[in-house]
Amino acid sequence: MYRHLALPAFALALASCTGTKQTATYQPMDGDILFQSLPNEPGMDLVDAIEGATESPYSHCGMVFQEDDNWWVIEAIGPVKVTQLQDYIDRGREDKLWAYRFKEEHRKHIPAALAAMKEDLGKPYDPRYRFDSEAIYCSELIYRGWQSATGHGLGKVVTLGSLKWEHYKPVIEAIEGPGNHPLDREMITPRDLAKAPELERVWAKD
Repeated sequence: MYRHLALPAFALALASCTGTKQTATYQPMDGDILFQSLPNEPGMDLVDAIEGATESPYSHCGMVFQEDDNWWVIEAIGPVKVTQLQDYIDRGREDKLWAYRFKEEHRKHIPAALAAMKEDLGKPYDPRYRFDSEAIYCSELIYRGWQSATGHGLGKVVTLGSLKWEHYKPVIEAIEGPGNHPLDREMITPRDLAKAPELERVWAKD
């Protein structure tokens, strides 16, 4: 169904690091949420806006799963799609990667959450960060999947106006239109998803 990915390939690609609850290499588990800093090359103003407005290095996230003995990440980047884990890791800026894992008492919901997320495969990316089912952004994909599986969301929903948005008016207006700043718009950012009490950080390469 998906292209082959050998486990040693991505294990060796990650350098050793130190810290609490970490091993020398990231060892994936179903349901892990991987946060990364996307490349902020020219034309990637939205990446700078996400990181700057949230005061966080997290500009993207996806959920890990295993299928046919291979590891994948389901993510909303362009359309909602499935990406080889190694390709996901390689995309990150300066190889930065943060892995969060559901605490044991919540892991029973992971299969249902993944199944719900896969129902969104192919939907377009939503740069407006709206809560709807027509277009999906990265943290919303995970939030929606968890909500479908458990009846409640994951992480704290915030408004645009509560973020450090002012410096990024040109980016917002390029998406929303001149003079349009939807400060009351509710969203789940990668930063606020990572703060969910159901999760704990298990690996990091800062």
